[in-house]
Amino acid sequence: MSTAGAPGRRPLAATYRLQLRAEFTFDDAAAVVPHVAALGATHLYLSPILQAAPGSAHGYDVVDHSRLSADLGGREGFMRLVAAARAAGLGIVVDVVPNHVAIPTPAWRNPVLWKVLREGPAVPEAGWFDVDWSAEDRAILMPILGEPIGRCLREGTIALDRSGDEPLVRYFDHVLPVRPGTDHLPLPELLDRQWYRLAHWKVADEELNYRRFFDVDTLAGIRMERPEVFEATHRVLLDLHAEGAIDGFRIDHPDGLADPRGYLRRLREATGGAWVVVEKILEGDERLPADWDCDGTTGYDALNRVMAVLVDVAGAEPLTAVWTGLAGGPRTFHEVAEEAKREVLAGPLRAEVNRLVALVAAICQDDIMLRDHTRRAIEEALVELLVAFPVYRAYVVPGEAPSAEAAGWVEGAAAAARERLPERAEEVDLLADLALGRRGRGPMRDEFCVRFQQTCGPVMAKGVEDTAFYRYFRLAALNEVGGEPGVLGIPADALHAWAEARQSTHPRGMTSLTTHDTKRSEDVRARLVALAEIGEEWAAEARALHEATAPLRTAEGRPHPADELLLWQTLVGAWPIDAERLVPYLQKAVREGKLRSSWTSPDEAYEAALQAVAEGVLADEALRRRVAALVERLAPATRANVLSQKLLQMVLPGVADVYQGTELVTLSLVDPDNRRPVDYDERRARLARLDGGGAPADLDDEKLLVTSRALRLRREHPGWFAGPEAGYAALPAGSVHAVGVLRAGRVAAVATRLPIGLERAGGWGSATVALPEGRWRDALGERTLDGGLLPVAEVLGRLPVALLVREGG
Repeated sequence: MSTAGAPGRRPLAATYRLQLRAEFTFDDAAAVVPHVAALGATHLYLSPILQAAPGSAHGYDVVDHSRLSADLGGREGFMRLVAAARAAGLGIVVDVVPNHVAIPTPAWRNPVLWKVLREGPAVPEAGWFDVDWSAEDRAILMPILGEPIGRCLREGTIALDRSGDEPLVRYFDHVLPVRPGTDHLPLPELLDRQWYRLAHWKVADEELNYRRFFDVDTLAGIRMERPEVFEATHRVLLDLHAEGAIDGFRIDHPDGLADPRGYLRRLREATGGAWVVVEKILEGDERLPADWDCDGTTGYDALNRVMAVLVDVAGAEPLTAVWTGLAGGPRTFHEVAEEAKREVLAGPLRAEVNRLVALVAAICQDDIMLRDHTRRAIEEALVELLVAFPVYRAYVVPGEAPSAEAAGWVEGAAAAARERLPERAEEVDLLADLALGRRGRGPMRDEFCVRFQQTCGPVMAKGVEDTAFYRYFRLAALNEVGGEPGVLGIPADALHAWAEARQSTHPRGMTSLTTHDTKRSEDVRARLVALAEIGEEWAAEARALHEATAPLRTAEGRPHPADELLLWQTLVGAWPIDAERLVPYLQKAVREGKLRSSWTSPDEAYEAALQAVAEGVLADEALRRRVAALVERLAPATRANVLSQKLLQMVLPGVADVYQGTELVTLSLVDPDNRRPVDYDERRARLARLDGGGAPADLDDEKLLVTSRALRLRREHPGWFAGPEAGYAALPAGSVHAVGVLRAGRVAAVATRLPIGLERAGGWGSATVALPEGRWRDALGERTLDGGLLPVAEVLGRLPVALLVREGG
C-alpha cells in the first residue's frame, strides 16, 4: 500500500518535472515553486539529485551515492528547496538511477570505482560491478584511448605521474590509480600489471568485459541485486524519505537490473510503501508484470495512445506512398527495425553477444549432451533470437516457472528465429530453454537466464529507439519512445479499453506527454499528426519541396530523400525554428540512423550537404513562406490536437505529469533541445492574467487554461483521478470526432479528434454527447449545463475541448 496519502504527505495527483543541472540548481528550482503551486501540481518531480559526473547535463551519470550533488547546491540547497515546496503545499518525487554508475574523467570522482581499479577484485567494492573477472588478464577494460595503446606509448601520451601523494597514470584528462607495488616498473610493464586494461575506444564493442548501460562505455552496470549495494546506493535517498523530504520515486531503466521484481520489493519495504513508478517501455499490448510492487509506469504507454487516437488511419495510403516514393521502398517499419537490430548486434553491442556466446559455450562444454554445439552455431542462433525478440525483456527468475507471458515472448521469438535459420533450430531451442530456465539449474545456466534478459533491452533500445526511429519517417510523430511507427492511429474505443485496464491494475501510475527522453515534444507531435488528415496534400507538398530545393543540392553532396523528408517534417513540426537548433538536430538524427553517417564514423561531407539544404531553406524567403503557409493551413487542427491530447492526459487514470514549460505550447525536439531554459516569467504573467479573469489570447493561453484548471481539479479532488475508487467510463458521444471520458461520476471531459475531417463533414451537425443527469459547471469558462443528451457543439462552446464538473453531492 502506497504511503503517498499518509498523514503529513500530500496525496499525489499531478507532478511537474524539473531538469536540474549546474545552470538550474536546487535554489533555481525553489524559485519556480510558487508558479508550480499556482499551476496546480501537487508534487515537484526532480531529475536525479545525487552527485553526478562533472558537467553532467542530466544527472543520470551518478559518481557518488553518498552525497547530494554539490553542483546543484548540496544537502543545504536541497533542504532549502524542500522547505520552499512544503511551504507551498508541494511534495517531492525524485528520479533514481539503480542500474549504473558513471566512469568519470578523472576516475577518482567515483570513489568506489577508484578503489576497485586500484586494488582489484579482492576488495568488497568489486562486488558492486558486473565484471567478467575471468577475462584472460583479469582486468577491467578501459577503452579511453584515442589511438591504439602501442602508438600512445610511442608518442608518450600515457605517462606515470609520481608528483603527488600516490602515483597516477595520466592520459590527457584521464587519471587512473596505480596498483600498489607496481610503480617501480617501466611504464609498459606497469600498465600490464594493473587491474584495468587501457585500450583504444574501438576495442570496447568487441572486448568490453563489464555490463554497461546500453552501449555507453562510461556508464557501468552495478549489481543492485546485492543487499549491500542497494543499501550503499540508496541510503541518502531513504534517509531523506524517512525525514519527509522525499515522497516518491521514479525508477530509471529497471529492465537493466538482474532482479527488477526483487529491487522493487526491497524499495517498497525500505520506504514503508512509498509511491514508485518505473520507466518501463511496454510494447503493443504488453502488460507491466503483475508481481512488480510499484504503482505503474512513467507514462509512455499513455503518451502513445493519446497521440494515436488523434491520428487519421485514412492517411496511411498517401503517407506510405510519399515515404516509399522518396525513400526508395516499399519497406515496413518491422523490416527496418529488424535490420537495425542486426546491425547493432554486429557493432556496438558485439561485446554483449560475445559474452553470452562464451557463457553458452562453457555450458555446452560442461555437459557432454550439449558439447557438439559450436560457438559459431550458438552465435548465429543467439543473434536471430535477439533480433526476433519483440519486447524489452521477458521476466524470468531462475528457479521459478516462467509466466505464460514470458514463455510466450521467448517461444514466439524462437519460432521466428527457427524459421529464418532452420539449420540452427537445435541451438535456437537450447537458447530458448536456457532463457526460460528449462535446462536445469547451475551458476552458468542461471547467469545466462539473467544476462539474456539484460541484453534484450539494449537491443531494443539501440536497434529500434536509437536507430530504426531515425530511419523510418512515414509520420515522424509516431517515432516515439514505446511507440509503433508501423501502426497509424487507433479508434477511441481502443483508448478507452486501455484506460479501463489501467484503472483496474495501476490506477496510480503516471501519465505523460513530454519527457526528457521524448524524440519530439507533445506540441510538435500534435502538429505533425495533422498531416495524416491531409495525406494527399502533404504528399504533393513534400514532392514540391523536394523539387524546389533542387538548386541547393550539388553533385558532390545530395542528401538522401529520406533525410529530406525528415527535414520537411521537422520544419513543419517545430516551425519557426532557426539553424542553430535545426542543424544540430539533423546531424544527430543522421548519426543515430547510422546509414549515411554515425557517431563513430561521421561523414562530414554528407552532413554538410544536408546542412546546406536546411540552411538554404531557412535563407530562402519563398521556401520559408511555403513552410509557414503549410503550418498556417494546419493551425486549426494543431489547436484542437494540442488541447485535446493535454485534456485527455489530464483525465486518464493515474498521476499526470507536466514536463517543464509545456504548460505553454513548446515546440522542442530531442535532447538537448528539450532541455533549453524555460521562461517562467512569461508563464507566471500569463497565468496571473487568466486567473484575473482575462480571456485566452492565443493557443499558449488556451493550453495554459486547460492545464491549470485540470491540475487544480486534480489537486482539489485527487481521488477522482488517481486511485482505485476513481472509476473510469467512456462518455457516449455520437461522432467519431469526439472522445468523451467520465471520471468518478463527477468529471466529464470531451475532446475533439480528427478536426480536419470534422471540418470537411460540415461541423458537429446533430452529434450529441450523453452527459449524466445533474448540473455541470464548465471548468474552462463561466457557464453551467444541465445533464442529458446534449449537442456536442453546445458542450464544447468556444474551445475544441470541454472539462465539466458536476455540482452538488
